[in-house]
Amino acid sequence: MSNAPPLSLQELEQHIALVRENIRQLIEQAAASSGAGDEDRNADRIAQQSEELERLTKERDTLLKAMKHK
Repeated sequence: MSNAPPLSLQELEQHIALVRENIRQLIEQAAASSGAGDEDRNADRIAQQSEELERLTKERDTLLKAMKHK
């Protein structure tokens, strides 16, 4: 875990948008490339970005719930 301060809702939304765009670009790259090495590398990168998206989404949802209970 990082010792960085928690992100604001706006920062989380920006990071989520960036990761979604990264995934979109990686999928486009994967469709355009050929070769087993490229496919494995692209699949790994897409998986990493998908995990980051899931983590950020959960963090955003937790923040939104906390904001509702205030």
